[in-house]
Formats: sequence, structure tokens, C-alpha cells
Amino acid sequence: MKHILVLGAGKSTSYLISHLLEEAQEQDWFVTVCDKDLSTAQSRIRNHPRGQAIGLDINDTTARASMIGKAHIVVNMLTRPYQYLIAVDCLNNNAHMLSASYEDIRVRTLEPDAHRRNILILNEMGLDPGIDHMTGMAILEKIRSNGGFVTSFRSYGSGLPAPEVAAGPLKYAITWNPRNVLMAGEDGAIFKEDGKIKVLPFHQVFQRTWIVEVEGVGTMEAYPNRDSLAYEHILGLRQNHTIVRGTLRYPGWSETWQWIVHLGLANESLRIPNLREMTYRELTEMFVPAIEGKMKLEQQMASYLGISPTGHIMQNLKWLGLFSKDKIGLDVETAADVMIHLMQEKLRLPNGARDMVILVHEVEALYPKEKNRLEKITDTMIEYGKPRGETAISRTVGLPLAITTRLILNGKIPLTGCHIPTHPAIYRPVLVELEKAGLRSHLTINLRAE
Repeated sequence: MKHILVLGAGKSTSYLISHLLEEAQEQDWFVTVCDKDLSTAQSRIRNHPRGQAIGLDINDTTARASMIGKAHIVVNMLTRPYQYLIAVDCLNNNAHMLSASYEDIRVRTLEPDAHRRNILILNEMGLDPGIDHMTGMAILEKIRSNGGFVTSFRSYGSGLPAPEVAAGPLKYAITWNPRNVLMAGEDGAIFKEDGKIKVLPFHQVFQRTWIVEVEGVGTMEAYPNRDSLAYEHILGLRQNHTIVRGTLRYPGWSETWQWIVHLGLANESLRIPNLREMTYRELTEMFVPAIEGKMKLEQQMASYLGISPTGHIMQNLKWLGLFSKDKIGLDVETAADVMIHLMQEKLRLPNGARDMVILVHEVEALYPKEKNRLEKITDTMIEYGKPRGETAISRTVGLPLAITTRLILNGKIPLTGCHIPTHPAIYRPVLVELEKAGLRSHLTINLRAE
């Protein structure tokens, strides 16, 4: 019997775990789910005879190593700060590791040991990053096999409420880790456009937006996502004039969110004493410079930010609860902790509503042997969740991980070392399985001679 260990039982794990359990009898697997909240882990297992739930503090080194020591493969659904620690434990215990999060640069130092121990450590294996890498590589492979080279590569992804959903003034709902949404711009962004490198510090990420038309959805707003230049090497795009990875939102999100970042409310480093006893309004006031004279906090903030005190941005900030006189009343330490709580309360997917996942690649290619023929490819994947059922984000994050777990345990991915899914031995079989499961994209190709 093969033992699968899933670390973390948050929002995006439900489909993954249920899918693994569905295959457990046929594949002769046993699935253990660990989470700091035992009841959350139990809710994922649902008393399945091939599964068990265990409460685990991931910072307990002995307990963590003990659980990993029993596994053939570990599916790490925790945040990136834990990725390296878990990868080291997997190496020490000869267990493969999968994760959906961006690869921690330190993991690459484990490459020689992973080869030596015949272990595969595979990160960025969810949706975005994950499916986007694989579909992008499939497009690039076809272009290159036909004698072309890529001149522009733009890739966009997002998890959102479906267009018909009334999701508040920000038109957004939390369907995955809220911390990742709050801290989306913390690293700033770097990308290349028309041959020129552009760098944005964290406080400018949400100010540099542009329009993207998505087939079947309409007009969306994009902002740059982290380090796009890293993919020049990863995807082999060094001849590119443009390489951009972006995140999609409904228009208007960034206009409000830039002020959340500007104020400093996304700070998770500074510990603020006695937050529990404060009101949300008192917390907000800490981030607004004092102005001489008697002036309400709302007017002080509007003056500081240079926005209208009665405009829609201030109304959005008020709607989020930043001026509420309610006591925080939570065991929290930072402004980011409080914001995550407010987001979970305010940015909920309404009952009976469905979410939506979007992935879009816009690729331009040149074919020198065909009189410099130019080709523009738009590849669009849109997946909807089920009302009162599985979310699209859970399915699209969980399905590639579940498929890859089966392929690895059955010896169908003959790789060792540290990887993301840009190797053909990974993306080819996984894309075949995703299409069998009904997860496919729509390709549009426009041609013109130069």
C-alpha cells in the first residue's frame, strides 16, 4: 500500500483530497491529511476508510518528520515559507514532494541530493502556477517544432466570482488563501515590454494596470505578477521582446487596493500591541498621519491619500470595515492579520453563487522560413465552479496535483531532482489527463504575412 500525506486542509484542498480518496481503493493508497485544525482535516476525510485526519503543528519538528517518514509522497498545501523545510524532511525520509506554491529559491540547492536519493521535488503544480506553465509549454513546443520562435509571451490568471455574481463593490470573493490575495504585491514586479525591462516596487504594482479582453467574459483589468523575467530561462524565451505574467481582476479592483498597500495595512512584520482590544477604526487611524485641527478620520485619510472623501474609493474602504467602531476582538498581532479577517468576512462568495477560474496566454510568434510570417495565438481556459458545490479554484488547483500524484506513484514520470512542470515528461502526460477530466482550453490563431 502506498501512503500519501497531504499537509494542509485549507480552501483549495477539498477537490484534491476527495479525488485522492476516490482512487484510493483501486490504486491501493492510504491518504493522511494533517492540519493544525483537526476538525478541518476531519471534514476533508469524511470518515473514509482509506483516510485519516491528524492535528499537526507544522512547526513541531519531531512530529512533522515522523509523519513524513511514513509517506511515499507528500502533497504540501501549506504556504511557501514552509516549502524548504518540508522538502528537506522529504529528502531525509526518501519521500517525493509536490506543492502548488511558487518554488522557494532555496529548494534548488537540494537538486544534487534529490537526484542521489532518486526523489522528485515538484513545485508550482497547481493552477497558477501550474496549469499555466503546462499549457504555455505545449504552445511553445508546437511553435518551435514548426520552425518559429516566440517574440511576445503574455500569460494571465485569476480566480474570481462568475460574472453574474453580486459580489460587493470590489467584485471579488475569497475562494483560496486570503493571505496570498492580501500580499499579492509584496515582492513588487519585474517584466519586459517591447524589449525594455520594467521594474515596479510593491507600492506601485496596483497602479500599473491595463485592459485585457477575455473571450466569453469581457473586459478585465490586469496587473503584473511578481518576476516575469524568471520565465525567460524557465520557458526558453530569451529572444522575446515582451514577457509578462499578470493577474486578472474585474475593472476597479486595483484602484482601491493600491491604497490598502499605500497605507501599509498589508504589513505582516510589525507587531502591534493589544490589537484585540482596539476597534478597526483605531487600527486604521495608526496608519494615517495626524492633521492639525479637528477633522474626522475619513477626512484625514482622504486628505492624506489625495482622494475624494465622498468618492467610491472611500466608500469601498468604508465597506471593507476600516472605519468600523466594532472591537477587533481577535488574537492577532499585525495589521495584515486584521485585514485577512476583514477580507474573509466581507469578500465571501454569496450562498449559491459560483466562482470562475481564468487562464489566458497571448503568444506572438515569427516564422523566418515562411517569409517572416507572424502568428498570434490566444489560448483561453475558463472553468466555473458548482453552486453550493466544489469551487473552480479547488478543482483547478487540486486536479493537476492529484493526477501527478498518481503518475509518480505508478512510475509514469521518470524524473528525479527539483522541477516545476515545464519538462515534457511532466506536462505532456498531465495535460492529457486534464483533458480527459474535461479541463481544456480554447485556442484562437490569427495569421498574417509580414
